[in-house]
Amino acid sequence: MTEGIDPEGIDTEKVGAWLTANVAGAEPPFRYDRIGGGRSNMTFSVVGANGDRYVLRRPPLGHVLATAHDMTREHRVITALGPTAVPVPATLGLCTDESVNGSPFYVMEMVDGVVVDAPPKAEPLSMPVRAHMTESLVDVLVSLHDVDPDAVGLGDFGRREGYVERQIRRWSKQWAGSKTRDLPAVDELATALADNIPEQQGAAITHGDYRFGNTIIDPATGDIVAVLDWELCTIGDPLADLGYIGVHWSDEASDDGRHNDPTSAGGFGTFAALLERYASKSTRDLSAIDYYVAFQYWRLAIILEGVYARYLHGAMGDQLGSAEVHAIGDGIFDLIDGAQAALARYRP
Repeated sequence: MTEGIDPEGIDTEKVGAWLTANVAGAEPPFRYDRIGGGRSNMTFSVVGANGDRYVLRRPPLGHVLATAHDMTREHRVITALGPTAVPVPATLGLCTDESVNGSPFYVMEMVDGVVVDAPPKAEPLSMPVRAHMTESLVDVLVSLHDVDPDAVGLGDFGRREGYVERQIRRWSKQWAGSKTRDLPAVDELATALADNIPEQQGAAITHGDYRFGNTIIDPATGDIVAVLDWELCTIGDPLADLGYIGVHWSDEASDDGRHNDPTSAGGFGTFAALLERYASKSTRDLSAIDYYVAFQYWRLAIILEGVYARYLHGAMGDQLGSAEVHAIGDGIFDLIDGAQAALARYRP
């Protein structure tokens, strides 16, 4: 019999039986605890009777768009990157039988460290550690973009050319399927972005949500010891990952930074310096980076609208109060403004 809490999203009896049968050394009973807010895929810590610790990932509850939250895809990319220089948790098992838990899920190792996903999380860290975190963020991204997809079995993971064009079509479709109100600026940005796509400089494995909040840090050194949340990974334009960092980045200590990024606490350096480090370790021309920043502001607005829609439809339960839910909806307007400003800076 499985003990511990029975959190929403886990059938403890069936999942416990599956873990015992499929994860080497897993010993029941198991305890399950929710990790993080779960606005996208849901993450749980799992502790066995022998003290062994695991992480379980499953899709969010309720309405899920057909192209999102693919556990098999996420498991596949983490498994493929395991032997490379990109730090990822070891995968331990994948369950595609929905009779076990209502949806597919996978299990990976628990990696020790901290997730520095907000300014207060940076406060205990020294300035040298914060500066090294930025260096590690860049160096790990360069390592990811240097991985040959064919060499790690991901050659069919996505089309190599026309990445941004495909992304604009994809996220426009997502917008049409999840929007809760008409925002003409989103459609206008889609048109402007489609009309001004820079020439793609080769293809690479792209994370799709690369930022400090999706990494685990060694707080003693600032090294990234694991990169998480690969659900948006594909093959495409590597500069899109850099543009996404720019959406979150604060060049100096400020009260105006994004709540889910630590850089507004100060000590992380400037986005320009980050770009210089990336450029020094790659052969890519970064002169069009403002376009990619604009694209990522636009894309993030659509992602956030999907989160907002799930709250409005009750799929996220009562995790947030009404004021917080509406703050998510209002945050989309700031992202639209950011996209428009970045696109105005871009000179093709």
